[in-house]
Amino acid sequence: MAESDSKWSDLTHECLLNILTRLSLKDRWLGPMLVCKSWLQVSKDPCLHTILDLESAFKSRPVESSRWWTAEFERKVNNMVRSVVEWSEGGLKEIRVRHCSHRAIDFVAKRCPNLEVLSIKSCPNVTDESMLKIASACPKLKELDISYCYEISHKSLLALGQKCPHLSTLKRNLMNGLDPSQHIGIVPTSYLNACPQDGDSEAAAIANFMPQILHLELRFSKLTARGLALITERCKDLEHLDLTGCVNVTNRDIANLTSGLTNLKNVKKTNFYIPRAGFNAERYGHWSLYDDRFQTNAFRF
Repeated sequence: MAESDSKWSDLTHECLLNILTRLSLKDRWLGPMLVCKSWLQVSKDPCLHTILDLESAFKSRPVESSRWWTAEFERKVNNMVRSVVEWSEGGLKEIRVRHCSHRAIDFVAKRCPNLEVLSIKSCPNVTDESMLKIASACPKLKELDISYCYEISHKSLLALGQKCPHLSTLKRNLMNGLDPSQHIGIVPTSYLNACPQDGDSEAAAIANFMPQILHLELRFSKLTARGLALITERCKDLEHLDLTGCVNVTNRDIANLTSGLTNLKNVKKTNFYIPRAGFNAERYGHWSLYDDRFQTNAFRF
């Protein structure tokens, strides 16, 4: 047994790396890191950490958990983000996570100059201060998803538009205010009631500083026809526009204001009823990666 173990641990770095590149992120975290020191070291190779994508895992289950809105869960996500950022040695290009905090985003801003995709849905403790750091440090950003992040305002959009000229996809969706029962008992009530979002101010920031935007999602935004007019007048290259649940603009407003967008391929208008199952299935899921069993020495920070 000892001889067999020795042979596995003596595999060259290149051979082990070739094996690990064939595994998913989940599989790498669940197995190879716990085999031995040499396998753990190879698991940290920068070439394995150009992408951190947990979004598909969150989508894998349609039911959200109140546990995800706790400080403990946020700490675990922060630790994962910090680890991958460190191991990437500046090569991380894509981050798709949820429920991280400003601590993780600040660390990303310091270490990820090549970041192109940042998706941080449902992060109640990510603020404008952190997003201003991302805007200054990540000029290559192409895609941003800050949906359900209520501590982020139009100030962040203004800075990102000014400093990230390649930004072509923006997702700034809010929770369904038409049916709050979808979130009661899961999302803290204080958070649901504290949304400071000014739809028209955000629309103005997008219109004035993101004219190159191609894909824009503003589900359940509080923007009015005036804000939408600014966007459609100045973002002439729009191809996808999602205004589902925007009760302050009518379908007639949308039809009239988007009529001049020759590249528009898909527009989702104001629907006043969103089936709960469909809405939650799109937003949340679960991954056993966050179970307490992962509080091993290899992953404790």
